[in-house]
Amino acid sequence: MTEAQISAEALRLDLAETNKTQVEPTTLTYPEMTIEHAYKVQTAWMDLKKARGHKVVGHKIGLTSRVMQKNMGIDEPDFGCLLDHMVYEEGGTIDSSDFLDPKIEVELAFVLNKQLSGKDLSVDDVLAATEYIVPALELIAARTYRTHPTTGYRRTVRDTISDNAANGGIILGRKKMKPQELNLRWIGAMMERNDIIEESGVSGAVLNHPANGIAWLAKKYADFDLSLEPGQIILAGSFTRPIDVRAGDKFFVDFNECGTISCNFS
Repeated sequence: MTEAQISAEALRLDLAETNKTQVEPTTLTYPEMTIEHAYKVQTAWMDLKKARGHKVVGHKIGLTSRVMQKNMGIDEPDFGCLLDHMVYEEGGTIDSSDFLDPKIEVELAFVLNKQLSGKDLSVDDVLAATEYIVPALELIAARTYRTHPTTGYRRTVRDTISDNAANGGIILGRKKMKPQELNLRWIGAMMERNDIIEESGVSGAVLNHPANGIAWLAKKYADFDLSLEPGQIILAGSFTRPIDVRAGDKFFVDFNECGTISCNFS
């Protein structure tokens, strides 16, 4: 893809979100695009948002489960950018019509107090750079069709990456916990939609330890001379399958000793 094509694709995704109308996946127009091209499209789209005054508040890691990686034909996670307008209040009501094909996933969020950078990071390095951890939900969305309604074409990981790794928003729990106080491989969660348990999982499903995802992301950023910065929120990856969001839905997620999260959709 040329720089002009990358910029045009970023604008197309931006307009799809603004107009609340899904569009065809990027790979239908550019079947030979690479993962590198996809991240360039993502960056160009986020640059459009930042030019309108939005600020980076963190990053997300996606496709952390082995099942999802096999489904998408990849062998590593992907990542996206979190901006200030993507953060929603726990316990509040969110307009479901603001999102295209929205779904909810269960995650943990790491909030950093030190810079993370370099190629030789470990879980211990991540925990040492973490101010606190909170339970979190990721609201995912799809500006391009996951499955095309007429042709049945399924979008690829390149389309998902271009689409800011499918991020629509995040909801953070209120209970802040020091990482040293937790067994981070064994944090469980049960997600209820309208008083029915729809999904459950355990945090170790994220790359065997959720901090592994944070280390992976910092190593990836090091390739571009970038780092994860103090104060940023890092979503470590989902340990449940995504659940559809519909107008009128009420979600309640119980993280046991780590607290709860609730949110409603109008």
